[in-house]
Amino acid sequence: MTTSRRDFVRNISLASAGLAINPRVLTTSASAAKASTKAGDRVRLAIIGTGFRGESHLALALRRPDVDIVAICDVDDQMLDRARGILQKSGKAMPRIFTGSPYAYRDLLAMKDLDGVIIATPWEWHSPMILDALAAGIKYVGTEVILGITLQEHWDVVDAAERNHAQVMMLENVCYRRDVMAAMNMVRQGLYGELLHLQGGYQHDLRGVKFNDGKPPYDKGVEFGEKAFSEARWRTNHSVHRNGDLYPTHGVGPLAMMADINRGNRFLSLSSFATKTRGLHNYIVKNGGEHHPNAGVRFRLGDIVTTHLHCANGETMLLQHDTNNPRPYSLGFRVQGTNGLWMDVANSVYVDGVSKPDEWDPAAGWFAKYDHPLWQKYSKDAEGAGHGGMDWFVLNAFVESMKRGVPTPQDVYDAATWSAISPLSEVSVEGGGRPVDFPDFTRGQWMYRKNDFALGDDF
Repeated sequence: MTTSRRDFVRNISLASAGLAINPRVLTTSASAAKASTKAGDRVRLAIIGTGFRGESHLALALRRPDVDIVAICDVDDQMLDRARGILQKSGKAMPRIFTGSPYAYRDLLAMKDLDGVIIATPWEWHSPMILDALAAGIKYVGTEVILGITLQEHWDVVDAAERNHAQVMMLENVCYRRDVMAAMNMVRQGLYGELLHLQGGYQHDLRGVKFNDGKPPYDKGVEFGEKAFSEARWRTNHSVHRNGDLYPTHGVGPLAMMADINRGNRFLSLSSFATKTRGLHNYIVKNGGEHHPNAGVRFRLGDIVTTHLHCANGETMLLQHDTNNPRPYSLGFRVQGTNGLWMDVANSVYVDGVSKPDEWDPAAGWFAKYDHPLWQKYSKDAEGAGHGGMDWFVLNAFVESMKRGVPTPQDVYDAATWSAISPLSEVSVEGGGRPVDFPDFTRGQWMYRKNDFALGDDF
């Protein structure tokens, strides 16, 4: 069933009351998590949502000797059957299975002695499920991107995490991509000089994801909503009703870590512009005919959405969302400073005084030299994991944080900041690209927090 725009965007006003300094801001001390686990212990983990993303987390967690999967939940019998098959193949004990209602997950959250939960459900369920998990006393919540739909939902999650002294980690895996981590290593060692400008985004032809025929998940058919399967059942509706950068975190997450966002720096404002919308309609006509019922759907999402962010320390950041037309996959990273830059699309690096004048170096040589210690230590462990191994790293960070009772390396302030770009960009696009003030989810603590993300080879 197609959901109305009102259900997608309920309240995205910039409430000034939310920007006040608040003493409840989460500390970065180990005691903040108040976890009952200790280093070396096994953790009891539940997974809500066993679709393709959830089953990836399930399979990786089952590979670990320090994780017990004690419960799973989904409303789709087909996906639960797939999850059962993965569990049976692992040889580990079958967990409790919760289903039968959209709110069956609440019974899962009522289980005793859960150390953490992973949420891998449609976007609109993330915030309600996180809030219910925190209210149930769970101290570690890992959520797939994004955090919420409206700006208020982002504030609600931050407030609840602070109130419950809990950790909410967005499982943004691109922060652990090998070339991205090497580029970050070069930033930290000063190779590019002082940062000036950063670019990234989500540039991925998703037409075959947003539509199918209700059977295979990808690249066949032009149905979405109730007649579709997997992501096309829910994700495409966001393209019908919303116009903004709907998926910013793959690009902004790594760049924010390089630019010390929330840790000595912050976003001050953004401006977003959207092109006309053509790609999804053209895809339907090409593959289903001009008389197919979906050929009459009016999509709001501009084919390319460009967002420009201004940082407190003077850097600029450019993000692009480009998912509705034929194109090769690229996150389009560019990291540029006063002494050089990395360009992802060109797969090239230039460092003044080292590279030949006016000539690009292949990035591979630089990235081999500055390979991040985490990848040097754990590359064998990550073999076979999704997305080139980076899925292993993000799950490992979540599990190790639980085991040690310490804050997650990507915290609730990161989750809110990165994800809030979506509702803020919608406001800007609707206003013709007008600048929109960016909320400070840390309530002033960004000035005092230190960037300790992936400083060594621990996790």
